[in-house]
Amino acid sequence: MTTADPVLDPTDDVNSTVMDTGDDILALDTIRRGVHFSPELREGIWGTLAFAVLASVGQVVVPVAVQQTLDRGINGPGGPDVSFTVLMGVAAAAAIALASWASYAMTSRLFTTSERGLATLRIKAFRHVHDLPLLTQNTERRGALVARVTSDVDQVSQFLVFGGLLFVVSIGQVLVATVVMVIYSWQLAVVVWVCFAPLFLSLRFFQRKLSDAYGTVRRQVGFMLSAISEPVVGAAVVRSYAVEARTQERIDTAISAFQAASTRAQGFTAFSFSLGGVSAGLANAGVLIVGIWLGFAGDITAGKVLAFAFLVSLFVGPVQMGTQILTDAQNAIAGWRRVIGILETPADLVDPGPDGRSLPRGPIDVHFDAVSFSYPAGPRVLRDVTMDIAAGSRIAIVGETGSGKSTFAKLLTRLMDPSAGAVLLDGVDVRHISQASLRRSVVLVPQEGFLFDDTVTANVRYGRLDATEADILASADELGLGDWVAGLPRGLSTRVGQRGDSLSAGERQLVALLRAHLADPDLLVLDEATSAVDPALEMRIGRALERLMSGRTSVTIAHRLSTAESADEVVVVDKGRIVQRGHHSALVAQAGSVYAGLHSSWVAQQGR
Repeated sequence: MTTADPVLDPTDDVNSTVMDTGDDILALDTIRRGVHFSPELREGIWGTLAFAVLASVGQVVVPVAVQQTLDRGINGPGGPDVSFTVLMGVAAAAAIALASWASYAMTSRLFTTSERGLATLRIKAFRHVHDLPLLTQNTERRGALVARVTSDVDQVSQFLVFGGLLFVVSIGQVLVATVVMVIYSWQLAVVVWVCFAPLFLSLRFFQRKLSDAYGTVRRQVGFMLSAISEPVVGAAVVRSYAVEARTQERIDTAISAFQAASTRAQGFTAFSFSLGGVSAGLANAGVLIVGIWLGFAGDITAGKVLAFAFLVSLFVGPVQMGTQILTDAQNAIAGWRRVIGILETPADLVDPGPDGRSLPRGPIDVHFDAVSFSYPAGPRVLRDVTMDIAAGSRIAIVGETGSGKSTFAKLLTRLMDPSAGAVLLDGVDVRHISQASLRRSVVLVPQEGFLFDDTVTANVRYGRLDATEADILASADELGLGDWVAGLPRGLSTRVGQRGDSLSAGERQLVALLRAHLADPDLLVLDEATSAVDPALEMRIGRALERLMSGRTSVTIAHRLSTAESADEVVVVDKGRIVQRGHHSALVAQAGSVYAGLHSSWVAQQGR
């Protein structure tokens, strides 16, 4: 073992990754990347656009029919023409029916493709989160991370279904209305556009302001969810330490920050919408005044002036809708950026997939080759560790708190990758082993086994999804836990509650051990899995662990030295280095050694 630390390039430290916020992605680039991650959004787009064109053209037919009816059907040179008037009425009705049907077809198609695309986005984002190292996940608070794949995607969904294509339709409707207005009277068309010029010229300014404002809103949503969810999960701690007031203050602060961000964003929205209303009022007044003046001058017919009033409505509606859609777009794009930020965060724990190696069944040998590890912006936790673990042996890793022994377990099971060096199982770098093979062959039982809010059966089946209740009961009998299972209120059907809160800490560990036993791993890594078990159960589980570890390689991160006493070998870690290795009795005999000191302190605590 060398005494000098190897030099590591910080840029190569895979553990320096943080969750990408996506804030630096431009709006159009956000849409492009979003469609890339959700290719379903492109499916049938041309057909949907065709229906959108039909819906727009159908609405423009009505004012044209009104103009023709008034100028030719009622005020024609030969007097009223009833048949022509009826024909125009039928044409207008048919146009309205066609526009309504096209609008329904467009919306239905858009809703279907949008929800399919966003379901894909959610699945990819959730799956990618599981490909990220624990350190990367921990750079984002849990509530904020959940918000990214739930409420942020919901904002994108709302925009795409109710705003995205409508914005395109609105632009098309404005252009078509403008063309018809110019045909009827270029003077009145100029009046309308001059009235709306301030709004159009300010859109770029409002787009930037709204983008920044709604980016802040989406972040505050994540902070608020974190502030609320954490005290709910940790309600017992909050009550036990009487910190309700402090907790409520944190929640109130988060809610107030969200309120302030939302109010600021809505302020920009209200101003832009009001500006659209003022522009619409000026346009209607301008058309009326100038139209009457042109009518007296004989430059425009009464039918064209009336048609122009309809056309102004067709122009004003999409413009005002566009200002609202612009607001929804900025909110959606802000959320879309955050989801894309997850997907574009490097997945350092990359699954080699079909190209990965598969481990053969049977006891696994382990080799640590000059392994070093450091947390981001922190000191080295493991330093140039080189060691071998023979297949079928039982190893106990001991050391003081913070010595690096739990990090050892996470590297061994590839919950994290080393900063330098390599971890090899059966001579294969863990980074080259397919995740399916690795998870089948290697199982970690942590100090606190996480349980899901479901039955004991459902939680144990995480060890083997196809296990029957008979398999689980047989596993419990083999571990000597059959009577404990039978004593549960509803046996295997007993619900464990959120995070297993309906069970005691020891019972949660029993479920975790059952889960591990059912998985039947070739390498078992125990992070002192029996530390929370009641003394009455300790001996029984000790015997069960003897059977569980038989015929497979086992590595125990020992927090109690009674575990080390029964191991084939003890590996002593101190300040990130392996300082001793050997059988318990041999290490205790080394006076003044780290292990002798640890053992002496443990014996004193036990009163032995």
